[in-house]
Amino acid sequence: MRRMRFSTFAMVAALVAATIVGCSKDDEHKQNYNPLIDDPQPEQPTPTPTEEPTKASYNEQYRPQVHFTPAKNWMNDPNGMVYIDGTYHLFFQYNPQGNGWGNMSWGHATSTDLMHWTELPVALTRDELGDIFSGSAVIDKDNTSGFGAGAMVAIYTSASAAQQQSIAYSTDGGKNFTRYAGNPVIKNNDDNLRDPKVFWHEGSKKWIMTLAKGWARGVEIYGSSDLKNWDHLSTFVLDLPGRPNFQWECPDLLQFGSKWVMIVSVNPCGPISGSGTMYFVGDFDGKEFKADALDYPIWLDYGMDNYAGVTWSNTGDRKIMIGWMNNWAYAGDVPCSPWRSAMTLPRELKLTEFGGKPLLTCGVVSEIDKIAGSWQKTDGTLSVKDAYQLRLKLNLDKNSTITLSNSSDNKFVIDVYGSSRLLTAHRTAASGASSFNGSFSIPSMNAPLNVSGNEVTIDIFVDQSSVEIIAGDGAMSMTNLVFPQTIYDRCEVSGADCDMQVRTLSRIW
Repeated sequence: MRRMRFSTFAMVAALVAATIVGCSKDDEHKQNYNPLIDDPQPEQPTPTPTEEPTKASYNEQYRPQVHFTPAKNWMNDPNGMVYIDGTYHLFFQYNPQGNGWGNMSWGHATSTDLMHWTELPVALTRDELGDIFSGSAVIDKDNTSGFGAGAMVAIYTSASAAQQQSIAYSTDGGKNFTRYAGNPVIKNNDDNLRDPKVFWHEGSKKWIMTLAKGWARGVEIYGSSDLKNWDHLSTFVLDLPGRPNFQWECPDLLQFGSKWVMIVSVNPCGPISGSGTMYFVGDFDGKEFKADALDYPIWLDYGMDNYAGVTWSNTGDRKIMIGWMNNWAYAGDVPCSPWRSAMTLPRELKLTEFGGKPLLTCGVVSEIDKIAGSWQKTDGTLSVKDAYQLRLKLNLDKNSTITLSNSSDNKFVIDVYGSSRLLTAHRTAASGASSFNGSFSIPSMNAPLNVSGNEVTIDIFVDQSSVEIIAGDGAMSMTNLVFPQTIYDRCEVSGADCDMQVRTLSRIW
């Protein structure tokens, strides 16, 4: 994806006008804006590998202890996520030269358990075709491309005055990539075609690519037998009332049994304002995706800070996603140094039903147990240091208020409305540092609990600078950055009866 240009005044105005399903038009978002033209980046030499992180280097204020962050410098979208030989590869948009957006390259990290990450040297850097924007990676087990059986093939956007699609391949497990001499494999004359997500479609015996159309809105679908030569198959677009001025990014087309889900990140019209991720449920016949008639948009996450999420390829029927834990409204201003941005905890997606309608759940992966201690009952005083998980079993016979706080009197407040089955979170100046950007404080963020019955289980994952709220085993997800002076180490619940447990999460570094 590309960087957005936001004015503080415009974002504040948008936030005032926005509702849970609303969005304000912002004239600052020019459809012809391209960062490499408006904010040109000089050609850079190939960077030296990132220094090996040390435990001491991960103790800065606000540094997440159970979320992936690079040792240093700017990071945004997850890219090229692929699983092979017991290892999860996470590539990501990365600036090897500094802590702001620019010089877009693919950083690289690996994990064998989705929790502990090893950062590796930068995998792909900009070339004569431009910066290396977002994309995906696949394992070509049958050598359809001719790069070798089992080659890891990266498909990405080459971004300069135009956004074109290119490929590179690795035959050593992602350590080194060779760019295809015939790049770009999909040529384009403008800057609204990006973020290729590729998968093998068994029914048509073809590779399928989804491409976001940016400000032009929509998703282009292409097909190929060899990853080199691509044919345009169809275009998916659905007008969303009240959202005339926003862009589509980072599509992901996924199969769940007989149904398909198209995930699309949109900006600047998330569930509140700024960045957000929506999805469509429907059918795919190998050429065309058709969405079922539902009340769109449907949001995957109702917070401000889960964007550009896509799934790992080569994981079989299991759909595992990770998102960029930030928002373009203030991404360049968050008070993090020498790194900027983290990823969400990995989530497992499942297509279920609620109220007679399809629901894509987004629960934290079970691998979280690998770094978790034993559950302890608590009266609200939390003996925590690095990160932790709260589990609240809350009665819905009356309204309740959950307050996370610390000794500095920073407070993150969550209201649960029993009769309406609604959760509202409040990220204000009281939550911690917020003055770095006028759009960071959000008085109210609303989300449907999507649960029936008289009780709800709410899991709250708290790290040094984030609160991820998961209701009903993923039926509702709300992800938010926070910057308290110290980690919230107390939880008070007023209103309905509540059973509260806590378990610590061990730092992953």
